[in-house]
Amino acid sequence: MDMGRESRWEKDAMTVEIVFALMTAVALAAAVFAVPLSLALAFDLSGPARRGVLVGGAALGATAGVWRLVRVLRRFDKQRRMDR
Repeated sequence: MDMGRESRWEKDAMTVEIVFALMTAVALAAAVFAVPLSLALAFDLSGPARRGVLVGGAALGATAGVWRLVRVLRRFDKQRRMDR
């Protein structure tokens, strides 16, 4: 047996977890960005106010997406290390 090397099942599990983390991060970022976008459209903002709201929403969305990605991958790594 190959000690110290990951099995095919472990590699597949990592791939699935990475894809899950990416997809949920993108979904969360889009949902967070949708809130300020809908507010900008609902209140008919224009000019610098609209730009500020959208840039702020994009920053919050990106932050939330990265947070989700890191959280899922760290949780997976912690669980994987505990199983060994």
